[in-house]
Order: sequence, then structure tokens, then C-alpha cells
Amino acid sequence: MNAPVGDGLDHKHWMIPVLVVLIGVFMSILSSSIVNVAIASIMAVFNTDTDGVQWVSIAYMLAMAMVIPLSGWLGDKFGLKRLYLASMAAFTIGSVFCASAWNIESLIVARIIQALGGGMMSPLVMAMIYRLVPKEQIGSGMGIMGMSLLVAPAVGPTLGGWLVEYVNWRWIFLLNVPIGAVGLILGWFLIPSFKREPVGKLDIPGAVTAALGFSGLLYGLSKGNSWGWTSEATILTFVGSVGVLVLFVLIELWSPEPLLDVTVFAYPSFTFANILVGITTIGMFSALFYIPLFLQSIRGLGAMQTGLIMFPAAILSAVVMPLSGKLYDRLGPKIPVVIGLLIMSLMTWMFSEITLDTSIATITWWLVWRGLGMALCMMPAQTAALSDLPVRLISRASSVTNLIRNVASSFGIAIMTLLITQRGSFHRARMSDALCSDNTAYTSWMGGNPAVGGALMSGHIAKQSYVFALQDVFILTSALILLALVPAVFLRKRTTLPGPSTL
Repeated sequence: MNAPVGDGLDHKHWMIPVLVVLIGVFMSILSSSIVNVAIASIMAVFNTDTDGVQWVSIAYMLAMAMVIPLSGWLGDKFGLKRLYLASMAAFTIGSVFCASAWNIESLIVARIIQALGGGMMSPLVMAMIYRLVPKEQIGSGMGIMGMSLLVAPAVGPTLGGWLVEYVNWRWIFLLNVPIGAVGLILGWFLIPSFKREPVGKLDIPGAVTAALGFSGLLYGLSKGNSWGWTSEATILTFVGSVGVLVLFVLIELWSPEPLLDVTVFAYPSFTFANILVGITTIGMFSALFYIPLFLQSIRGLGAMQTGLIMFPAAILSAVVMPLSGKLYDRLGPKIPVVIGLLIMSLMTWMFSEITLDTSIATITWWLVWRGLGMALCMMPAQTAALSDLPVRLISRASSVTNLIRNVASSFGIAIMTLLITQRGSFHRARMSDALCSDNTAYTSWMGGNPAVGGALMSGHIAKQSYVFALQDVFILTSALILLALVPAVFLRKRTTLPGPSTL
């Protein structure tokens, strides 16, 4: 059988409902990345500083961290379809409020409303795909979902840059309104109703500790660079968050009706796949986050130009994702994941050769090959994570997987920012010492008077030291991605459905 008997779903015609539910995921992920290109415009319109405007992104991230743990229980309680449509409605309404914001405070509140819906959509969609798609085709179904996970962050800067530059920054939010309306209408008619899973009372202690622990951890990661990673505030935030998360795990282990069933980690494929997803997520953001910064801050390109450079890799990922899903269905997760990791690691190593003079064509080509590697390894790993679980655990397990991915992305950006800052300072000091006044080549280049071009040379040193630091980060990231080969060896594909006792 392709699915549990008596679930009432049409498993032969799963493609259309899967494409419909992906509208919400794509919209949510796109909104997370598209806002970054409008930060400067928002600061100018609302006359705020960096400390104020950063909450537009931080509030969204923290709100998502609070609602993701609840999505599994709420999906079982109210039904996956009903909760998904409610989440999309909340996200669409929040988008209207964002576009109508009159000051920075109202925009932050509107972003929280957006996140209450957006945070639930990814785990809900993942759970729906596992119930809609026949077991032997689950790789193809998750491959289609992977298009949203990889393409949306790459398309966001391009589309956002065009809207900010040629239309108005408010359209980065208004864009969601017609998409959300279409998604709600199609979802109402084309998404089937899913059988509800038995659910007990809400685990309030688990919900509170999960919200405080995960949001505190993400907040500490987002503020560590500005506070200082060894500052009292940073240390207290991390220690407190980890302590609360330990308490959360203990509560879930003792609770007869846990919010997140942490026993899913007893399934080897789930555990190894999530370790792999965490590592590759960190590796993925090393390029998605820092290459645009390099192109704009160091090379002086605009947001739209930068987006166009990232765009070919997104297109290739969109094409390869479904193919990687088919490879999973035919070969299992190991082969595509291992090949993808090797390509991803190699191309990340190639980025360690980046210089101030590296051509745009070369950077684009590296990104394209790196996108191929990501497309081959990301979704087969995520598919393997859930394929070994009984159906009754899918909703809760998908929440765990999404939390791990969110924390890994924030952790990766935070750690790499720290490394770039420290390595940049090291390279800047080294270059400054080398270009002292008794350096004959330096004084000759300055016409015998170093003071004449001091400002010019200072700017060159700042750019070059950043590039050297970026090279160091890519070397480290390449090695980190290779480490993911270890859990990849232990991935396996379930070839039969769980027995009736486990459904």
C-alpha cells in the first residue's frame, strides 16, 4: 500500500495539492530574504538607526521560533489544512499591515503577525507532503518543496532590489497580498482534508520553555556580534537559553503528552539526517549571506545587480531539486547526498580563491556549481529524516527539523560574522605593519610621501583584509561540509511503510 489504509486521501494525484501548499512556503521564505534589501529605505523613511531597524528582522525571527514548536500540536488538534489556511491568512494580513506601517514600531508589530503565520507553514507543508505523496515517490515530493527552500532566498534580493529601486519598498510586502489570496482560494478547494491525529492537552510547560529557550538562543546569536561574544549580556543569554532548553527536554521526556516528541531522535536516520542538515545549512549561508555583502560592499554593485548574479544558481537549483528527489526514490539518500556534499565542498573551496579582481562570470559560475551541490544533498537528507518515522510522529518531527534548520542558519551567520571580524582585524594589522614608512615599494607607490595617499591606502587595506577574511571563512566552511559525509553514510531509506501498530 502507498499510504495508511482509510486516510481518505487521493495518493495518485498528489502533484496539484503539493504545488498549492508550496505557495505559502515560498511566500514565507521569500519574505525573510527580500526585506534585507529594503533596510536602508526603511531607515530613511522612518528616521531610525541600525539598532531600531534590525528589529524588523529580529522580531520576525523570534516570533517564528516561538510558533514553530506549536505547529505540530496545533496541526494535530485542528487539522493540517485548517491550520495551514489560517497561517496563510495571518501571513497575508500581516503583509498588509507591514505595507501600511506608519513608523518603525508599527512595522515591527506587523512583522510579528507575519511570522505567526509564516513560522508554521514550513513544518505544516512538510507534514502534508508526507501524507499526500506515496511512499515510493516521497523524494520527488520533497524535491519539489526544496525548490522553495533554495530558490526563494536567491530570488528575494533580485526581486526586492528591483522593487526598492524602481517602485517602492512597501511593495515587498504588498506583493504577498495577491499571492496569499490566490493561495487561500486554491488551498480551500484543492487541498484535501487530512485525518486528525489523536492529541491530548497542550503541554504548556513545554510550550513556554521551548519558546523562551529557542527565541533566547536565536536572539543571542543575532546580537552577539554587537554586544561582544565574551560580554556579560551574551554569556548570560546563552547560558540562560541553554538552561531553559535542557529543562524543556526534561519536561518533554517526562510528559505523557509532550509538545515535541524528542524520542524521534531514537530513529537513527532522523538523527543523522538532522545533523547533516544543520551542517549543510551553515555551509549554505556562507555563500547566500556573504557573497552578496562582498559584491555590494566591496565591489560596489547594486542590490539588483547582485541578485542577478545569484539568480542562475537559483534557477539551476529549481531544475535539479525535483531530479534529486527522483534520485532519492530510485537510489536512496546516500548517493545524491554524498555527491552533493563533495560538489558543495569543492566549490566552497574555490571561493577561498576569491579576490578583488575575480570576474563576475567566475563568481556566477562558482555559485551555479555550488547550487547544484546544495540541490543534490539538501532535500534527500531532509526526506531521509522523516521517511523512517511512523505517520503519527511526522507533524511533531517536522517541527523539530524546521527548528534545527532555523537555529543552524542563525548560528552559521553569527559564527562566520565573528570569524570575518577577527580574521579581518588580523589581516588588517598584518598589512598595516608591512606597509610602514620604511617600506621602499610603499613609499615609491605614494610618490615618496605616504601621507599623500594615506586615505586611499587605508581603504584598500580595509577591502583587502575583508577579502582575506572571507577566504579564511570559505576554507573553514569547505572542511565543515566535508564533515557532513560522516552522518551521510548512516542515512537510509525506508522501503516499507510502518506497520499498523505504529501509525
